[in-house]
Amino acid sequence: MTQASPGRPRSGAVVATVLARRRPEGRYGVLLVVLIASYVLSAFNRRPLVTDLQIAFFLAVLLLALHASRLPRGLTRVAIAVSLAGSAAAFGVALTGTAGGLGAAQVWKGLMLLITVILIVRRVLAKPTVTIQSIYGALSAYIIIGLMFAAFYSAIAHLGAAPFFADSQPANTQTFQYFSFTTLTTLGYGDFTAAGNSGRAIAVMEALTGQVFLATLVARLVSAFRAPAEPPGE
Repeated sequence: MTQASPGRPRSGAVVATVLARRRPEGRYGVLLVVLIASYVLSAFNRRPLVTDLQIAFFLAVLLLALHASRLPRGLTRVAIAVSLAGSAAAFGVALTGTAGGLGAAQVWKGLMLLITVILIVRRVLAKPTVTIQSIYGALSAYIIIGLMFAAFYSAIAHLGAAPFFADSQPANTQTFQYFSFTTLTTLGYGDFTAAGNSGRAIAVMEALTGQVFLATLVARLVSAFRAPAEPPGE
């Protein structure tokens, strides 16, 4: 009977090690780039079609998060099918230009981003070690939270009867994102304020979310981050 040579790993262990190295660790750097591109495109271009194209960007972000989430294959396929169908429907109603259609599209954007945040945070917390991809994932989740609240603010503005901002300030994608991120980071410039109770309540929730997120998840990941050790002899 042939025995394995002492001091050398068995072939099964070698195969398992290779497969583990090839397994994707969650390429959140790509997701972060897509998020930044989406924000820049919508912030510096006021065409309505560009705002509608955010649905495609946010769908891509959700699909990337699903790919890295390691959910069961059947559940992942169902989630992808629902995401594609819902995004197609949201894009269709947004093209109608009606207040109800635009509001429904914004609600769908917010829901997609909410699911994406849950998937990213779940995956980042499940990793046994903190890597640079974990940091990218946490930063991506933070940006997604700001975009998510901006979508919900826009939905309130489209579906509500009263103006969203006080003093008749313009309500569009750019101002909603600006208001959302200044609220998330608790900068509080005061140039844009929510006029209605619903907008103010959600703004308070966003400010609390931003503080808790930075004080717990991001701070913990950064403090626990360790660069990978170099092999001996290098």
